[in-house]
Amino acid sequence: MLLGLFFSSIPAFAAGQSVNLAWNPSSDHNAIGYKVYYGVASQTYTNMINVGNVTSANISGLVKGVTYYFAATSYSSTGSESPFSNEATYTVPTALFDIHIRNAPAGQFILTIAGQIGHTYEIQATQDFKTWTVIGTVLLGVVTLDFTDTNAKNFSRRFYRLRDVLP
Repeated sequence: MLLGLFFSSIPAFAAGQSVNLAWNPSSDHNAIGYKVYYGVASQTYTNMINVGNVTSANISGLVKGVTYYFAATSYSSTGSESPFSNEATYTVPTALFDIHIRNAPAGQFILTIAGQIGHTYEIQATQDFKTWTVIGTVLLGVVTLDFTDTNAKNFSRRFYRLRDVLP
């Protein structure tokens, strides 16, 4: 029998999102491992991962905006499996705003800013991830907006980020 499945989220960078799951060890002394089940409907688990004899797992490849339902079981050396643990749910967050970069003529960059209509975003740039400079401010009247960094050619490298200043 499993006690208290709980989880916390961490971002995944390549394929969608991920979530960290952790649970208390089984009180059954015959338990030699755990399986994590999950799916997009409560108590309908379409995926299973055998995590072995550990009490945590990272489930990756989740889709932004989708709610997932998780439960775990323990199993013995004979293959018998415990009932499902309590169910945990997790909705993968969606980005509130985003920025995409493409090259433009004369060493410039065009930044496509996506965000919430009516929000004001600061566009910040850095070379070293320590000192950030505001290079522009935009008020989104549409879902996406292009901003040209005309000063980009003066830097050997440049990194960008957005800050929502009027949520």
